[in-house]
Amino acid sequence: MLVANQRPKITLKLATSLDGKIALANGDSQWVTSETARAHGRHLRADNDAIAVGANTAEIDNPRLTTRVPGRADPVRVVFDSTLRLDLGSHLVETARDTPTWVFTRAGSDAKASALRDKGVILHAVSDQNGLSLKEAVTLMGEGGIRSLLVEGGGTLIASFIQAGLYDTLHWYRAPVLLGGDGRDCVGALSLTNMDQAVRLQRMKVNEVGHDLHEIYERVD
Repeated sequence: MLVANQRPKITLKLATSLDGKIALANGDSQWVTSETARAHGRHLRADNDAIAVGANTAEIDNPRLTTRVPGRADPVRVVFDSTLRLDLGSHLVETARDTPTWVFTRAGSDAKASALRDKGVILHAVSDQNGLSLKEAVTLMGEGGIRSLLVEGGGTLIASFIQAGLYDTLHWYRAPVLLGGDGRDCVGALSLTNMDQAVRLQRMKVNEVGHDLHEIYERVD
């Protein structure tokens, strides 16, 4: 039984080109990694109680965030969406009564919030002076029985979790393709000013998944 205020175990997931890009400059991202790697990643989803994306990913990709693994339950779908950009006709909203969908936002008292609630979406207001409070969000998840969280992106959300120190492991699916410097980065700005601040990880395992690599890293404190 999870005690109050204990956060879930948090895994960051990246699926990128060899040069660390998740999409072309125009947002086209289907598909960077292979079907084999994507199927492997769906099992990773099934191993977690919840899966999270940012507002950009929810808007551009219109994902379902399901496992599609026979015999395995779908995780709680989580969207970090400070201004409630999530479309009422999106897959996540349309299926919210079948698969729980949580949205963390700054406020939840306007007409859009009411419309989302009417569709079955669960809203949580978690704001601080810097925007959304990830610490408060993951605490609420823990109190709600979520013991493990998979953060799938995009780059801005991944960077926010890293900056907040809210992660334990990182799974990186890397395809043998190059998208170039104008592609979209897998990790957003970290605002580092010297190399002593660089984020250090320990590589634990490397697997071949089809033509792609699957690398597992643990956080180094």
